[in-house]
Amino acid sequence: MIHDSSQTVGRLGKKLRIPPTTIHNRIRKLRNEGVILKYTVELDYKKLERPIMAYIGITINYNVEGKKIRQAEVAKKLKEIEGVMEVTILTGGLDIIMKVLAKDIGNLNDIVTEKLRNIDGVDKTQTMITLVQV
Repeated sequence: MIHDSSQTVGRLGKKLRIPPTTIHNRIRKLRNEGVILKYTVELDYKKLERPIMAYIGITINYNVEGKKIRQAEVAKKLKEIEGVMEVTILTGGLDIIMKVLAKDIGNLNDIVTEKLRNIDGVDKTQTMITLVQV
């Protein structure tokens, strides 16, 4: 598997021993068929002054003060919080898990206690701080 998407199709063709036009056509076909959805980058979060990564598991209370709470609506509100990178709806013991990048522990505390827990429907949270990403 190739792990550097910044390579040119020419360099990739040399590595794989395939003509660059063939690679270009295959990439275009995968994009047109919706297999390739987007291109991403890997960032150094420390240089972006967000060195604390955490995953936060969330349990939803679906009946708050007579309101019908929807998982997707809660997920959209969570995604709007500064520092939230990913929000994933789950089955099982947790309803949602989100990936957060924080400036420091105080910032992570603010995200969890002041922002996250004030969203209607958020019942319980479980914060897991990442020690090392492999």
